[in-house]
Amino acid sequence: MVTSSEILDHVHQLRRYARLLCGSPVDADDLVQSTLEKAVRHAGRFVDGRNLRVWLFSIMHNTFRSTIRESRSRLYRETFWSEAAADSVAGTQEASVELNRVLAAMAKLPPQQREVLLLVSVEGFSTDEIALAMDIPVGTVRSRLARGREALRRLLEDDDSSVTPFTVVGGRDVH
Repeated sequence: MVTSSEILDHVHQLRRYARLLCGSPVDADDLVQSTLEKAVRHAGRFVDGRNLRVWLFSIMHNTFRSTIRESRSRLYRETFWSEAAADSVAGTQEASVELNRVLAAMAKLPPQQREVLLLVSVEGFSTDEIALAMDIPVGTVRSRLARGREALRRLLEDDDSSVTPFTVVGGRDVH
């Protein structure tokens, strides 16, 4: 049986994914809390030898699907993603602008594609782990991942607000 302490070891990862998934810090905190409550309440159902992280993300995914997603608006999500990018980028202004572009494009993806892309790119899940967490076939995960990557690429190519690359030569910018 899994312990509360073992479950709590994954709070940071759950919170990070929930914030990206929900788009609202308040909704993300509610989602994490619901996930943890369910995990602790059903700790006896956890099968020893199974990946605890995958089990927790599965609980979060199912909770998100049934309660949070329907209550958010696209505009609020896009606004949050832009604010989150501004808070999280310590690099150059160009890097910040580029991250904002990517996050805004991701917010436009269908939820199923965005979820899979986030689990792969942010959380480092394998397609097999995502299939377990989302209770869908691995082929479906791979399809959503491929379609999501392609859609993201197209959105970024179509976006004309890209940063103009430049090089610093002798202390001055050369565009």
